[in-house]
Amino acid sequence: MKRIAARLKPRPLPPVSPPCSSPQPPASVSASSLLSEFTKLCNQQDFPRAMKALDDLETHELRADPAVYSDLLKACLSRRAVPLALRLQSHILSSPHSPHTFLLNMLLSIYVKLRLLPQARSLFDEMPQRNVVSWTTIISAHANVPELSHNALHFLVSMLCHGVTPNMFTYSSVLRACGCVSHLVQLHSSIYKHGLESDVFVRSALIDAYSKWGLPQEALCVFDEMPTGDLVVWNSVIAAFAQNSNGHEALHLFKRMKRAGFDPEQSSLTSVLSACTSLALLELGRQAHVHVFKYHQDLILNNALLDMYCKCGGVDDANIIFTRMADKDVVSWSTMIAGLAQNGYSREALKLFDSMKNSSTRPNYITILGVLFACSHAGLVEDGWSHFRSMKKLYGIEPGREHYACMLDLLARAGKLNKAVELINEMGFEPDGAMWRTLLDGCRAHKNVDLAMHAAEQILKLNPQDAGSYILLSNIYANAGRWDDVAGIRKVMNEKGIKKQPGCSWIEVGKQIHTFVLGDGSHPQINEIKIQLESLIQRLVRAGYVPDLNFVLKDLEGEEQREDSLRYHSEKLAVVFGLMNLPKGQTIRIRKNLRICGDCHLFVKLATKLEKRTIVIRDPIRYHHFHDGACSCGDYW
Repeated sequence: MKRIAARLKPRPLPPVSPPCSSPQPPASVSASSLLSEFTKLCNQQDFPRAMKALDDLETHELRADPAVYSDLLKACLSRRAVPLALRLQSHILSSPHSPHTFLLNMLLSIYVKLRLLPQARSLFDEMPQRNVVSWTTIISAHANVPELSHNALHFLVSMLCHGVTPNMFTYSSVLRACGCVSHLVQLHSSIYKHGLESDVFVRSALIDAYSKWGLPQEALCVFDEMPTGDLVVWNSVIAAFAQNSNGHEALHLFKRMKRAGFDPEQSSLTSVLSACTSLALLELGRQAHVHVFKYHQDLILNNALLDMYCKCGGVDDANIIFTRMADKDVVSWSTMIAGLAQNGYSREALKLFDSMKNSSTRPNYITILGVLFACSHAGLVEDGWSHFRSMKKLYGIEPGREHYACMLDLLARAGKLNKAVELINEMGFEPDGAMWRTLLDGCRAHKNVDLAMHAAEQILKLNPQDAGSYILLSNIYANAGRWDDVAGIRKVMNEKGIKKQPGCSWIEVGKQIHTFVLGDGSHPQINEIKIQLESLIQRLVRAGYVPDLNFVLKDLEGEEQREDSLRYHSEKLAVVFGLMNLPKGQTIRIRKNLRICGDCHLFVKLATKLEKRTIVIRDPIRYHHFHDGACSCGDYW
């Protein structure tokens, strides 16, 4: 038994090797010293040595404190150190433990800010965990790229499917990328579902989105759903109406904002100036300018002021602002050049273009458009051709549809109708109705019946209900004595129910807009206006005025009836109303829906000399500044 017991007695176990563990650094190099060295190099932003130290950390399977990586990532962004960012991504993702999501979100943000969308998408796909910040960052990245914006909504749907709740920044981003109204309505519903409808950023983004799709009333509904305690939302809803050519509502909201105790800032003032511009209300624009004086007049506000004064006919005010501007960019120069041209000062516009080139400011697409407009409205054919043919060679600007339209207008006005047709044939796109209408106007002025018929045919193919083309062609036939053709056009118009748009003019007196329409006797002072008009015409006749019956419809019976129609053109009624109701010396400003006719142009020129008044008339094309018997257009329009 003793032998058995001795045999069964446990024998001492052989020595056992220690369990496998991470390779240890040499005794002379401790883990703490490696980490300390890496941290020091990161703090010093010594990137090459930091990357070498990163290799040592990985060799010994060490990881630095997340705060160190965070600082290094910030340095990557400030230095645009993309190789180091990619190296850090590899290092962070190689950890056996789940990496800190906030670090990967920082990396994701770096790629987005540096516009490295493929790298951002690759990292997003590799992330083991994604939170609302991750999803919002990738959504925002796609929303900011026009050709990829449709993906933003897909990411939002995927985010919801993964059970991640969007926040205010998520919705603000995806609303910018909304591709259609139906998607916008769905997003609006989702915002309510997640209780974010009162958030300032979300409300502002919703208002902007509805505005973008031409739905300012829906934007106003979002605004009015709850009290607004933030200026950002006020700015958005004012901009919604200003950008959709509803200047009256934009100004009404601006007044509401002030009554609610909010002081306007750059954004709201820019929108108000835009509203005044769309309404061509110079006096309101000047009132808005008073508010601008309270703020630092930066480049954006100064450019908005320039645009407003130019488009409201206050070209002298615009010139003062432009001259005083310490900083001017291509927008400033382009606005002033186009403004001078639109107000009839074409040669001054071209001189300013020369000054722009001497200032080393490079012209852009819009600048050349203003230059060509100036040439067109001054009959400068050779100058126009020179600028048009050299724009690509000198400035790298490919002529667009608007440039071709200006050149076509230049040639048609100057009677170069064959050249105009050649230009149409050389364009790389089909002419639109406006281009054919320009050619038709040229045919009327230069009595080319055959080409007029072709131009009118093309217009009516594009828009069979275009009354203006029927009227123009009818008058062209009448001037050529082709009365059967005149009767044929009138018959077609009657059968199709097409009627000529009546001439309409507006004038502001005492903060009230007064409207005059040919044949409409509803204005409360119309009888007195007609009496004063008759008196003025008699005085003008004695001064040499002879009514030009070429600007009356040719189907009116008898010269007396045609002259009577000419006498009551809407701008004549508006001019007389202004003479009756505005103080002596105050400029009379009129807006008109149709191009001013030659007879009214002559009437107003003579009236300014006789009455010693300045009269400014804005038609759909340009401004006419009448003073002392002359017009800024030089009788070429």
